[in-house]
Amino acid sequence: MPQTILSLSTRGQGLYEFTDQADAFVRASGREEGLLTVFVRHTSCSLLIQENADPDVQTDLLSFFRRLVPPASDPSMGWVVHRAEGPDDMPAHIKAALTQVSIGIPVARGRLMLGTWQGLYLFEHRDRPHRREIVLHLGS
Repeated sequence: MPQTILSLSTRGQGLYEFTDQADAFVRASGREEGLLTVFVRHTSCSLLIQENADPDVQTDLLSFFRRLVPPASDPSMGWVVHRAEGPDDMPAHIKAALTQVSIGIPVARGRLMLGTWQGLYLFEHRDRPHRREIVLHLGS
């Protein structure tokens, strides 16, 4: 079964689309049908399938998650114990726990079965740049 690891560089909190790389992997496999499993190998970022047509969607999602889980330096986060890696680390773990680190996408006719306006994103929750690894596995 085809499998690969994508390496994505992030520049801080945000959504980083990798739909084209996932689709290219599926096409290169030569498989017509299956299930693409996408898995991110980190605990402070996550995966999303989200609209890729209007950038305001990304802006609003980032704003919502910042309001939902502010940095550990925010007075409302005084209960946070894990602070060894900075004020963005524990909030990043919480955001990752609220979202997902693995997604399954059906494949038909050699293509990802995403909707017209759907894209596949790495959702970076940390402030500083990181190199993230995403496993793509095409099963039957």
